[in-house]
Amino acid sequence: MFKNKGGIIYLVLLAITIIVVIFLYFQYGGDSEVNEQLSNKAEITTFDAEKEKELKEKADIFFASVSSLPKQDISSEKVALGKKLFFDKRLSKNETISCNSCHNMNTYGVDNIALSPGDTEEFGNRNSPTVFYAHMHAMQFWDGRAKDVEEQAGGPILNPVEHNIPSEAFLEERLRGIEEYQTMFAAAYPDSAEAITFATITNAIGAFERQLNPVSRFDEWLDGDSEAMTAQEKEGLTVFINNACITCHNGAALGGNMLQKFGLNGDYWEHTMSEVIDNGVYDLTKEERDKFKFKTPGLRNVEKTYPYFHDGSVEKLEDAVRIMGKLQVANELTEEEVQSVTAFLKALTADVDDEFKE
Repeated sequence: MFKNKGGIIYLVLLAITIIVVIFLYFQYGGDSEVNEQLSNKAEITTFDAEKEKELKEKADIFFASVSSLPKQDISSEKVALGKKLFFDKRLSKNETISCNSCHNMNTYGVDNIALSPGDTEEFGNRNSPTVFYAHMHAMQFWDGRAKDVEEQAGGPILNPVEHNIPSEAFLEERLRGIEEYQTMFAAAYPDSAEAITFATITNAIGAFERQLNPVSRFDEWLDGDSEAMTAQEKEGLTVFINNACITCHNGAALGGNMLQKFGLNGDYWEHTMSEVIDNGVYDLTKEERDKFKFKTPGLRNVEKTYPYFHDGSVEKLEDAVRIMGKLQVANELTEEEVQSVTAFLKALTADVDDEFKE
């Protein structure tokens, strides 16, 4: 009865194989959308030379490399003082946090959490953006209420939820009592009758932040090195430009130069799953036209500065790209386009030198 046992086992295995193949075909084979998504995930490995030439011409119109920016005339004494202040927890009332606590130099100028705890461990209501390249922006804070990094530096210091310093005079008196600061401020501001003031404190912090301009592979490509970016990244830049992302994300910082409504083509919270609906600039102006407007963030180092958006509601860069396509340019990006744009954005990653870290 069992003389043909091997043949029977073979037939059984063959039958199982056929059943599995048929199941997979009907499950996935007839689903053209799934097949397209799977094939779209294949990395793009070639990029036509003529196409790259045209892309470079467009990129030169919309962007600028870090190396092309004018040199800054800032003394080394101011930068050294600004760095010390940036890392000093004595700039918070209870001496629990520093500027670096929320804008960590070791993690691309952010703390990688949605909302940051302050001096009293109370959380702020908006995500802490990176200080890398921030001085290139036309305005500061998510609502654009500060004109530059020097003015911005004073905001968190006096904010009761952040550094919790009661007044400018309180901090001035504290630092004036520290011998090291007496020496450093005198060297950085030799012409001042009183070197340690709230204005010189924020000016020095700004001087430090203005040094945070690392060169990315995208900068190298803009400067003429065609091998600095991969074919996938160049394709992503093409998609980025062709889908009008450059309307808001342009210039040296790839953003930071305008206020824009988040949700031009829908309610943003339905896509970000935000727990709180933030009215943006409207909270300052009470003008209906400013509802849900925020400063467009710069995209440099966006790979490393998650979570995303004003409330840190989105963790993954790919998801942020999809959401921006839907809400801002009314375009359902294909999976291939999402992967390509994400690849391009990663070409913007660059870390600062160790000299700027504690």
